[in-house]
Order: sequence, then C-alpha cells, then structure tokens
Amino acid sequence: MASKANILLVEDEENLHETLKLNLEMEGYEVSSAFNGTEALKKIANEYFDLIIMDIMLPEVDGIAVTESVRVNNNEVPILMLSAKNAGSDRVLGLKKGADDYLTKPFNLEELLLRVEKLINKNKKLQEKETVGDTYEFGNNKVDFKAQDAITWNGQHIELSKKEAMLLKLLIENKGEVVTREKILQVVWGYNVYPTTRTIDNFILSFRKYFEEDSRNPRYFHSVRGVGYKYMD
Repeated sequence: MASKANILLVEDEENLHETLKLNLEMEGYEVSSAFNGTEALKKIANEYFDLIIMDIMLPEVDGIAVTESVRVNNNEVPILMLSAKNAGSDRVLGLKKGADDYLTKPFNLEELLLRVEKLINKNKKLQEKETVGDTYEFGNNKVDFKAQDAITWNGQHIELSKKEAMLLKLLIENKGEVVTREKILQVVWGYNVYPTTRTIDNFILSFRKYFEEDSRNPRYFHSVRGVGYKYMD
C-alpha cells in the first residue's frame, strides 16, 4: 500500500485551519500544522512534506517570505498558496517567489482538494526515475540489490545493509543528478523526521571505501555541499 502523503498546513485562522485539516485527513493525508511563519520554517527544515498549503497573511513571517526561503534552500516541495487578497499583483508575486498554485479565499473546498491531489501526483511523477534492475555493474563493481551484496573493484565480496542497498539504488537511479538529503531520508528511511546529515555522510564514506579505487578522489560518489549527493558513472 502506498504511504500517505504528508501535508504541512500553514494557516493562522483557527476555524479554517481545523476545517481544512479535518477534510484533508478524511482524504487520507497526514497533516502537520503550523500557525505562523516561524513555526512553518522550523517544520520545513526538519521534516519532509509532499505539499505545503500556505496562507499569505501569517504572523511573524508572512507566506511570501516563507516560500522564498524554501526555494532559496533548494527545496522543491509543491506550495499551494491561500490568500484573502484577490489582487492580481499578489497572485503574481506569490507565483514569482516560487508558489506552484494559488487560491483566493473564500474558496470551494472541493476545488482545493482537487488542486492538492493534482500537485501531489505531479510531484510524484517528476520524482519517479527509470528503475534499475536487481543487479548493476559500474567499473569493476557489481551490486545485487535483491541479495543485498556486492563485489567491489578489487574482487572483495561484501554484504550490504538494507538501507545501504536502498541508498545505492536511489543514487544510481538518479545518475548525474543531485539527490537532496530530504529525498534520501524520505525514500530510504521511510519517515518524515530527519536523522542528521552525518548519518548519510557515513553511508557515502562507506560506498567510497567499498567501490572507489581512490576513496580520497571519488569517481562515483560525490557530496554536493549544502544540497545532497550525486552518483556519476
């Protein structure tokens, strides 16, 4: 069964917040709440979300500033912006700062739920990559994802942990592209609260030890500071 999508609902108007939360949960989504911009930024920094529903008029930090901060940090999570403002300039500003969609209050609940579903499905399709098979070879290395073992460049046979095999597969399936730590932790760890970046760093160091002839000058496994990790063939 597919895991439930995680939504962050950022809305300070309590009655509307509770109504939206209830309806989203009835649709099968996991919903986290934030009632101001500061709280939203803290949650976004520490958890993985499939979608953010963001009011513009928020206490402390407004929705436009929160959205801008999210995009500056290379987080591509879809953002649906809500606003009581109907001015075209607000819509344009919201979209310019990185929102994916925009709804003006009062809105039709059914329309909101349809837009939520579309944004989440679109994002999932964008993230899906061509999958590699059960085995994969690069250089003199050979990996068997199903058996969770590998033969290294110098002919050594090693066993992989389940998470090592999953991370290796994820990086290889996204060959040549940076995979963010958020994406790694969501796919490999399978829950939305992150362990530290050091956790993934240690896995990458292990991969270099296993599969690189010169682990100090890696050919295959690269760290991209502040963003994520990349596999190159």
